[in-house]
Amino acid sequence: MRIALVKLIWCVGLMLAGLSRAIAADQIYAPVDPHADFTARQITLALAQAAPGVRLDYSNHDLTYLDLSGIDVKGAIFKGSDLYGVDFTSANLKGADLSGTRLDRAVLIHADLSGADLTGATIFRPTVFTDLSNSTTDGPKFAGATMSGARFSMIFAGTDFRGADLSKADFGPLEFKPGQGTMVTMLFNVCRACNFSGANMREAILFRLDMVFSNLSGADLTGAILREADLSNVDFSGADVTGADFTGADLYGAKLTGAKGLDQAKGLTTAKNYDKAMK
Repeated sequence: MRIALVKLIWCVGLMLAGLSRAIAADQIYAPVDPHADFTARQITLALAQAAPGVRLDYSNHDLTYLDLSGIDVKGAIFKGSDLYGVDFTSANLKGADLSGTRLDRAVLIHADLSGADLTGATIFRPTVFTDLSNSTTDGPKFAGATMSGARFSMIFAGTDFRGADLSKADFGPLEFKPGQGTMVTMLFNVCRACNFSGANMREAILFRLDMVFSNLSGADLTGAILREADLSNVDFSGADVTGADFTGADLYGAKLTGAKGLDQAKGLTTAKNYDKAMK
């Protein structure tokens, strides 16, 4: 009996210790407060009742996890708001002010963010595909958007960044090695077959970025960091690569014909497969 009681006390102690650790871990890693400042219904009704041309202001609010799929925000202002996990599937976010927002884990399938202001926003691990086929037609649109200083951790395919301001945007991996701070680590980000034509990418960080088959024609890549990026079959025609760093990048099949500033680029001639690039 005494032995059984000791075992029972020992098991209860283990359970309580495990519960304490779980609570502590939840307090440390819980990313958001699940209670948003507004409901999706409140926002939808407010937008429907707003006078033409009036931009509703939802700046600096907790809007986490709201279902705003299919909504037309009519250029609303969300500056500095927490949009973690928000479902923006097929939403019209054209011209919206999303500067300084946290769009981490947001659902951006078919979302239109053309002309939106995403200055300094973070877009970590968004959902942009309807299934595992990673269709190039599922992703969001950022054409003409202002994304200066934005930070990314994502897999994009066929995404439209035409004419966007991506100056000093950071597409580099969050960590150089797994286990340095995040629970799930991507070794590199992916922008395959994306359209960056005419985009301002001055001093953008494209370190280790997979850009296979992307279109960078006419883009301004002055001072951009492309070290160790996969630039296979990327179109650089008419792009300005003055001062860009290609050290360790893979240029297999890349189209460098007509690119500007090639003589002032760094690490270009020693990059992987430079001899197989079209010049």
